[in-house]
Amino acid sequence: MTHEQEGAILDPSLNIFPQSPRHIHLMGVCGTGMAAMAGMLKSQGYHVSGSDSHVYPPMSDFLVSCGIPILEGYRRENLEPRPDLVVVGNVITRKNPEAIALARLRIPYLSFPQLLSHAFLAAKTSLVVAGTHGKTTTSSMLATMLHGAGLDPGFMIGGIVQAFGRNFRVGDGPYFVVEGDEYDTAFFDKGPKFLHYRPQIAIITSIEFDHADIYADLEAVKNSFRRLIAIMPPDGCLVAQLDDPVVRELVAAAPCPVVGYGQLPDYDWCLAEVNCSRQGSSFVALRQGKPFGTFTTVMPGRHNCLNGLAVIAVLERLGLAPEVIARELALFTGVRRRQEVRGVVGGVTVIDDFAHHPTAVRETLAALRTAYAGQRLLAIFEPRTNSSRRRVFQQDYQAVFDAADVVVVKEPDPLAALPADQRFSATELVAGLRERGVDGHYFPDTDGILAYLAGIIRPHDVVAILSNGGFDNIHERLLASLEQLFPRPN
Repeated sequence: MTHEQEGAILDPSLNIFPQSPRHIHLMGVCGTGMAAMAGMLKSQGYHVSGSDSHVYPPMSDFLVSCGIPILEGYRRENLEPRPDLVVVGNVITRKNPEAIALARLRIPYLSFPQLLSHAFLAAKTSLVVAGTHGKTTTSSMLATMLHGAGLDPGFMIGGIVQAFGRNFRVGDGPYFVVEGDEYDTAFFDKGPKFLHYRPQIAIITSIEFDHADIYADLEAVKNSFRRLIAIMPPDGCLVAQLDDPVVRELVAAAPCPVVGYGQLPDYDWCLAEVNCSRQGSSFVALRQGKPFGTFTTVMPGRHNCLNGLAVIAVLERLGLAPEVIARELALFTGVRRRQEVRGVVGGVTVIDDFAHHPTAVRETLAALRTAYAGQRLLAIFEPRTNSSRRRVFQQDYQAVFDAADVVVVKEPDPLAALPADQRFSATELVAGLRERGVDGHYFPDTDGILAYLAGIIRPHDVVAILSNGGFDNIHERLLASLEQLFPRPN
């Protein structure tokens, strides 16, 4: 069997951060996290290059603006001149021709999480935000509030933080905030990414089954979080959402102190007096049963109040005063693609949200229902993730759209390697929604959805577009359509 047939076999002894590397090459550089890493490395004076098979804006524009050359496609020649270190993104497979060349040339290599750990976390206090839901919002709150308090944190987050217009920052302060993803690390390391992030304080927001392409069941997901909990240092701290029974079960084995938060008064931190509106949310944080302060956030919904409560618990542990925490939470401006208003035309509000897991869909729509009380709520859903395009959540989805007045589902692109009887069906979902009395519709493409909306939409409607992808630029196309339907007065 040739190397090309069996794929890259990397020498574990070369899985190292070499002494004083100058040239670092990133394979899969146009991924959100990899491009951010490239920018961070460039800012630290490294010579950075990268390759990818999908070079297109906005990441390509960002990399060019940083002075980072991008090589289109994967090939042996991309490793000439020979870099001192190669970073292998988790989109790279063992049979990737550049990975095969990497093995033959015996160049030191790391995964993205390993490099983040070696180059940026080793000298910092690492604050890791993990969990099935709320990671991006919670880590963005934490990083933004630390910055506002003058602590100059670094961060690496899976979404664009509004206050910075990017998803990363090196920072000169003592803290580094990391969104701790449980997805696998690389083809040569199938463990979860968050095991590399040296957590001193970790938040666990929730634990549910997800990522059906790499986890067989909930027990497999739990095992990953067990491993995260096990590596917490004895002088560290776990901030755990104890309303979640799986979180409560797993943190019982923590080797460090556990600070519980949620909606019951016997937790260390309890959410009380929650009020949500279009302008955001307010709540009282109870610490060991006593009022710690009243807090406001622009993020609507009880789930975002819980995210804020987790951050309050961390910042109090780091020594910030209640009034400073309250000030900075009120100033937090949000995260792109998390209940982000993309525009209002003719009284119609168009909202973009990343929700795709059934729980996230339910919580997002419930928050919008409260925020936009009295207005018609239209939910436009694109199942796009590996999990949402499988049948694993087929029944679960039927019960999560009740807050919407109209639900429109796009038939997803099928996972070609998956048998037909294991694929998600939009038509079946819509039939189930109609049985529940929900006004559901499905379309094979985005053009059909836009045509349907043009026929039913009316002033004061709220359109919530739920997808973890670009959804064929539906947001801008819908806004353009609304400009035609509801022309502005001259």
